[in-house]
Amino acid sequence: MTELIRCSWTGMAGNAAYIAYHDDEWGRPLTGDDAVFERVALEAFQSGLSWLTILRKRENFRAAFDRFSIVKVAAYTEQDVERLLGDEGIVRNRAKIEAVVGNARAAMDLSEGLSDLVWRYADPDAPVPGSMADVPAITPGSKALAKELKKHGFRFVGPTTAYALMQAIGLVNDHIEGCVARSR
Repeated sequence: MTELIRCSWTGMAGNAAYIAYHDDEWGRPLTGDDAVFERVALEAFQSGLSWLTILRKRENFRAAFDRFSIVKVAAYTEQDVERLLGDEGIVRNRAKIEAVVGNARAAMDLSEGLSDLVWRYADPDAPVPGSMADVPAITPGSKALAKELKKHGFRFVGPTTAYALMQAIGLVNDHIEGCVARSR
């Protein structure tokens, strides 16, 4: 029996949820304003932490942030921020929580919608990485996306975070050559 090839980062955690995320979600096209907003928010929370930490808390984040409804989160008040700071099921970082609320308000102001704005930066012709060493942390596209989001008032969206978003929602396909999930 041939062993399945996966991107090496899945083995770092040795976790079934991590492998399922890699195989079934990471790099697959994701659209829709609320769905993309969720990923923008979770990537912001991940900043400085492991993705596995966020993945393990994802359902808690969804419950705490009204399933990442842009309309609902944009209406959050200081009381909601305080409620979130007391929620042990999520990452309790005031700057990140306030950024997510502010990002929802910024998303509300986008005439084209968040999903359409982000998908303008898709790079379907990105080279196929032979190994994870070939996967960049920042690209010209991620720099441009981060700049565009910041121009519209988004926070916690630097070029590295923007590239992680691009990878997560399928704007680029960074599954390594031969990876079981590359062609799915």
